[in-house]
Amino acid sequence: MAKDIPTSRVERGAILGKLVAEQALRGASLTASALLDSEQERLARTEKALIDAAEDLVAVLGSMKGLAMKAGQLLSTFDVLGAVGDRLSPKQRERFQDRLTALYDQSAPVGFERMRTVLDGDYGRPLAEVFAEFDETPLGAASIGQVYRARLHDGRAVAVKVQYPGIDIAIRADIKNLALIMRMMRGVAPAVADHAILREISTHFAEEVDYRAEAENHAAMAEMFAGHPFIRIPDVVTELCTARVLVTELVEGLRFAEITALPEAERDRVGEILLRFYMGTMIRERRFTGDPHPGNILLAPDGKVVFLDFGLFKRMDAAAVEFELDCVRRAAEYRGDDLRALLVDYGLLEQDSPATADMCLRLMHEVSGWLLTDAEIRIAPADAANSLLAIVDPRRGYFESLRREYAPAEHAIARRVEYGTHALLGKLHATGNWYRIGREWCYADGPATELGVLEHDWLNNRLADLP
Repeated sequence: MAKDIPTSRVERGAILGKLVAEQALRGASLTASALLDSEQERLARTEKALIDAAEDLVAVLGSMKGLAMKAGQLLSTFDVLGAVGDRLSPKQRERFQDRLTALYDQSAPVGFERMRTVLDGDYGRPLAEVFAEFDETPLGAASIGQVYRARLHDGRAVAVKVQYPGIDIAIRADIKNLALIMRMMRGVAPAVADHAILREISTHFAEEVDYRAEAENHAAMAEMFAGHPFIRIPDVVTELCTARVLVTELVEGLRFAEITALPEAERDRVGEILLRFYMGTMIRERRFTGDPHPGNILLAPDGKVVFLDFGLFKRMDAAAVEFELDCVRRAAEYRGDDLRALLVDYGLLEQDSPATADMCLRLMHEVSGWLLTDAEIRIAPADAANSLLAIVDPRRGYFESLRREYAPAEHAIARRVEYGTHALLGKLHATGNWYRIGREWCYADGPATELGVLEHDWLNNRLADLP
């Protein structure tokens, strides 16, 4: 059981500083011992150091909550160790990632007596008047709040997300300590630490503290996907939502770790649904959740994929969406000069940038080749990390030319969605012709798959029902 969450900038900075120092010491010890160890000893020592590092990250960041914990979740999304070549085995990397995954919904919970103060404060009446039943054991502990199972007086089963006391203060402290958080991440995954994605998540993280905004976003998505053939968004119980309490329909299903153990065909099906939800919604609806990760996904008994958590939510205007699509079209058609001209016209690239047309084209294919190639592609766990490294690893040849180029906020979060979806597909080892699915959005092609036909019919019916 976690103690009270530290909230002051000094206290949280001291905890992070100690974590950074311990990571540095562990790395120095490994480097020194490698000079004397045999190959077998080196591998054993490295594996122990990785597991110890993961345990420390889970324990420390899980108890801190807030942006510090969100940074740890970001580390667990990507196979961040897959970029270190042959020094680590796939098994070592997998054990490290699996341990970090606990930060999504299995971190140390805050005791109910502390959490109850939030419920009592926001409702201003006895808990028994609000809920007929309330299970005090949390279903999961996340970065901003904990989720509980409850039942309303009308018999409905609900999930109740309750914000940690003082988490708003802790998040403001973390934003001020962002440089220290980046140092902590840099010790494990320099690519993720230095990327614009973390800066954008930090910028918008404070907005997630008001659950009323999340309830509004969640309700809009539930309405948008009502009656969908393979996507389900739980309903929101709006009258019970407050600034610090979010109440939604409770949906049971397989968690993501259980989905990864399903037969290949079922994993491929879920992978396609993830792509259609996360990236299709961004392109088609121009509003989307910016936080694709394993803790936000369930597979219901009826085969629908259930999506949760709409705290990090973005909207894009039509011009931004068209820019995204035009980049994909020019890259897929190998029109390098046109691609560079588009980046300049949009203001993403300076006219005198050292980034050539050929470099822009090669970078697009290194980052998004899985979406640009007309072939059946099986996504491997390390693929998303390698895509991210193409931008931020100086050894790949793009970093120096593009390091001063920054995408507007909506595009940085759009890349988070792309990388996050890619990483989820890698965890599923999913196979698909992702390019053919994407053509439905980029070129208005007809449905490329059976799921595409179902979604196409649903969209047509939805349009027919509009006044």
